[in-house]
Amino acid sequence: MSQAYIIDAVRTPRGIGKQGKGALADQHPQHLAATVLKAIASRNKLDTATVDDVIWSVSTQDGMQGGDLGRMAALDAGYDVTSSGTTLDRFCGGGITSVSLAAAQVMSGMEDCVVAGGTEMMSLTGQLARDKMAAGMKPPMMGSYNERLQQSHPQSHQGVCGDAIATQEGFTREELDEVGYRSQQLAAQAIKEGRFDKSLVSVVDDEGTVLLDQEEFPRPQTTREGLAALEPAFTKIADVPLDQNGTTFRGLINRKYPDLEIEHFHHAGNSSGVVDGAAAVLVTSKAYAQKHGLKPRARIVATANMGDDPTLMLNAPVPAARKVLEKAGLTVDDIDLFEINEAFAVVAAKFVRDLGLDWDKVNVNGGSIALGHPIGATGSILIGTMIDELERQNKRYGLVTMCAAGGMAPAIIIERVADFVD
Repeated sequence: MSQAYIIDAVRTPRGIGKQGKGALADQHPQHLAATVLKAIASRNKLDTATVDDVIWSVSTQDGMQGGDLGRMAALDAGYDVTSSGTTLDRFCGGGITSVSLAAAQVMSGMEDCVVAGGTEMMSLTGQLARDKMAAGMKPPMMGSYNERLQQSHPQSHQGVCGDAIATQEGFTREELDEVGYRSQQLAAQAIKEGRFDKSLVSVVDDEGTVLLDQEEFPRPQTTREGLAALEPAFTKIADVPLDQNGTTFRGLINRKYPDLEIEHFHHAGNSSGVVDGAAAVLVTSKAYAQKHGLKPRARIVATANMGDDPTLMLNAPVPAARKVLEKAGLTVDDIDLFEINEAFAVVAAKFVRDLGLDWDKVNVNGGSIALGHPIGATGSILIGTMIDELERQNKRYGLVTMCAAGGMAPAIIIERVADFVD
């Protein structure tokens, strides 16, 4: 089977995902996607007529984020019309999946050059959710809500799920706050040292004015005392009636776990941030890269997808990591660096504990608690961050995974390379 190589990875800075507050909030999501698509083409002198496909991830495919953003953004970026495009949704995991699908197409020999990535404008999706709720529609996090599905596989709010897992697993508020504090401190250090600079591309408007050229969300002034003073964020929403029967998010979890008395641990300081952002990853075959004079930065070793309990939603990263390690013929000890998306502090804490990891190898530049989580784009961002860090530390293997709604997790292992590996 052919190898799939990552030639380059770029991303926008992440802007605060709230209307009236974020630097990117009044932009069209197509503009963010086109920004990184232009950058990946320009940096690599890419003849876009030779791009077989653009595989894009967007979680909320509604409103301005609907209508196959992958194809439309490629056209907006000036790609040749022969360069096709498609858009997928695996909730939070889509940014890894877009790269995994690109790798599969290249490794199968069906395609030679694919640009993968994702976009999420959470400043837009938040408003869409509020508009739908005002119109009497089910909350969007409920997905394909129906009574039969909620009886067989009750699916709750992700924040309440995070609290349920923390309760069930015996994590303390102090332990989870420490994950949040660590994320802020490491992100601040990474930004100060310019560790993200290689992948970052500025977002400019149509007149060329820079809208955002640095991370907007981090709060380096965060203290442990400040985190300890924050009220839990999901206490009230856990008991909001969702239908005429009085169903609540807490009740949905208790349908499957009737004896679980959920305590509330998560808040804005130990949960992922609401942001806008986009990322792109260039994946090619060896033959294509050699023909076009491109140097690989990483090789895609293995990918995997895993499902777990939809009711607790966030527990699939550990089995996904074990599955992708088995596919790669590697062990935990072979992996030099891990990126586990900090959707909620408990996800990272459980991942580290269950796999017996050293925190010094995990999320070494902070994570989504400090930097934010633009849902459909985050997986692609993390892959780029991993490549940059493997190069900076002169390490070999990196594993990236993340939880996704519906109780899923994609995972990918990449190997830093300085030349082609057969």
